[in-house]
Amino acid sequence: MIEIEVKARVDDARKMERAIISMGATPIGIQDQADTYYNAPHRNFETTDEALRIRVEDGDAFLTYKGPKMDTVSKTRQELQIVIKDTETMGEILTSLGFIPVTTVTKRRKNYRLGDFLISLDEVHDLGSFIEVEIPVKNSKNYEEKVESILKIIEKLGLDRTATIRA
Repeated sequence: MIEIEVKARVDDARKMERAIISMGATPIGIQDQADTYYNAPHRNFETTDEALRIRVEDGDAFLTYKGPKMDTVSKTRQELQIVIKDTETMGEILTSLGFIPVTTVTKRRKNYRLGDFLISLDEVHDLGSFIEVEIPVKNSKNYEEKVESILKIIEKLGLDRTATIRA
């Protein structure tokens, strides 16, 4: 699967939430997430622009690999994810193979649906507020059109498309 995503910092989360709802987006839930990121023993994921994480989300857990970003504007990349039943054992497997836990990021995520798009408003511990607009697709064919659609949503929410971040 290809995850087409654009992310931006938000100065006023309440104002942004009102803007999201006024666009016609439907609230679909709130999640608490903790993402533990790992680095590989055989290459530096920061250099290769990849990510490997264990995400714990309201009692569910996932192992996710994210490939390198596909452009210089968005966070579009291949994403492979599986459900895991035992996060502690999965973490032990990864460290036994030489993967190194780098950081854990915790956040509260409010999700909204706007047509085919998922809009997430995140409060990230020690980092602040962020918005992500994303849509998953099966392949990367014509993904640039979806990126442009997301950037138009970002602009309608009052953010400058050049203010997006790729971290």
